[in-house]
Amino acid sequence: MQKGIIILGSARSDGDCAVAVNYFQEITGFDVLDLKEKNIKHYDYQYKKNLDDDFNALFKELVTTYDILVFATPVYWYTMSGRMKVFFDRISDFLHNEKEYGRLLRGKMMAVISCSNTDDVTEEFEIPFQKSAAYLGMDYVGHQHVVINQTVLDQKNQGSLNALRDLISKRTRN
Repeated sequence: MQKGIIILGSARSDGDCAVAVNYFQEITGFDVLDLKEKNIKHYDYQYKKNLDDDFNALFKELVTTYDILVFATPVYWYTMSGRMKVFFDRISDFLHNEKEYGRLLRGKMMAVISCSNTDDVTEEFEIPFQKSAAYLGMDYVGHQHVVINQTVLDQKNQGSLNALRDLISKRTRN
């Protein structure tokens, strides 16, 4: 399998979504990046107010090191976390400045893991990921939602993550 990373975009590094991320890391060997540990400021149209944050160096490392990006986020108000949304917004920096790095996303794989305490995520949840992947020229592999209660990932949800791993593995062999 190609080199992959799981990008955790939760308000809690040790929350329910981290349970899914830890399991997915175990079954894939992918690295993990916790966005909470990074200083990533909001998008700035002038590209001046966020020059001193962690995003530019982090993005360059991601696009030059990894072939597979798995975004893991809790479902907050029917969508991805704010932390994850800021990460996606900041990709725009590399669509306008240093475009050669933004273009490195082309052909990379994107997958999504969402987490909540209920199984009521709507199919619309993944639209921003699908459309972002298409716009960036990435191969969108798919989305798995897992339900975690009291930091327990049951066998059914482990099976969902196993299925996502298998989808990624199948794509890397083709």
